[in-house]
Amino acid sequence: MIYETTDQLKQNIADVLKIDGGDVFVSDEKSLRDTLIDDLVYSAVFSADSEVKSFARWLIRRAAARLGCMAASIQPLYEAMGSGAVSGFTVPAINLHGITYHSAQAIFRSTIKGNVGPVIFEIARSEIRYTNQPPSEYTTVITAAAIKTGYRGPLFLQGDHFQINAKKYAADPDTEIQAIRSIISEAIEAGFYNIDIDASTVVDLSRPTIREQQEGNFSITADMTAMIRQIEPEGVTVSIGGEIGEIGNKNTTVDEFTA
Repeated sequence: MIYETTDQLKQNIADVLKIDGGDVFVSDEKSLRDTLIDDLVYSAVFSADSEVKSFARWLIRRAAARLGCMAASIQPLYEAMGSGAVSGFTVPAINLHGITYHSAQAIFRSTIKGNVGPVIFEIARSEIRYTNQPPSEYTTVITAAAIKTGYRGPLFLQGDHFQINAKKYAADPDTEIQAIRSIISEAIEAGFYNIDIDASTVVDLSRPTIREQQEGNFSITADMTAMIRQIEPEGVTVSIGGEIGEIGNKNTTVDEFTA
C-alpha cells in the first residue's frame, strides 16, 4: 500500500507505532516487520505526496533507532583493525543499483544467518544520478530492510566515489567543487557517515614531479575533508576515503601515496 496523505498514514500506523514528544515508539514489532514496514518504505519511495514521503522516511529511521539500528561511522572499527585490536575478517562494501529494498534484505538475512558482519552499503555519485536514488531515499530503504529482517546494530552507509568530473572541473572548477560539497552535505544529513572523496580525475601526469601531478587531487581532498569535519554530527567521526589514481589506468605506487 502506498499512502496518499499523511492523515491516512497516521491512521494506519496507530496500533503499531506511537509518536510522542517528537519521537517514535514501537508498540507492535511483529506487525511492523510483517506488513507495515513494506507500506512505509513503498510510500517513502513512491508516494506522489512529498509530505508523505518525508514523514514515512522519518518514521522508518526513528523506529529503527528505537529498535537498536542506526546509521554509524565505521571509523572506530578501522582504527581497531589498524592497531591490531581486531583481525581475521574484511568488510565488504556493496553497491545496490536497483531492487534495493529486497537486495538489502538478502544481505541482512545472510549476515544474521552466518553471524557475520559488518557490511557497508554504498552508492556512488554517478549511481545516485542514474538510479535516481538520492541519499535520503537510499538510507531509508536500507534501514527499512534492516527492520524487515530483524537486524540490530550499526548501519554503515557510504558515499562511494564522490567524484570530481574532470571536464566540468576544467571548464568551471568552482561550480564542480560546489556540486561535490552539496552531495556530501546531503549525504551526511541522510546518515552517510562514511564518505569516499574521489579527486583522482584531476591528477595531471604531464607535470614533472609526482607531487605536482597529485597536487590537485590532494588539495581538493583536503578541502573536502575539512568541510566534512565542520559539518559531521557531534560525537561522530565520519570515515573519509580518498583516491590516488583513477581506476583502470595503472597501479598506485608508494611515491604517489606519499605525495
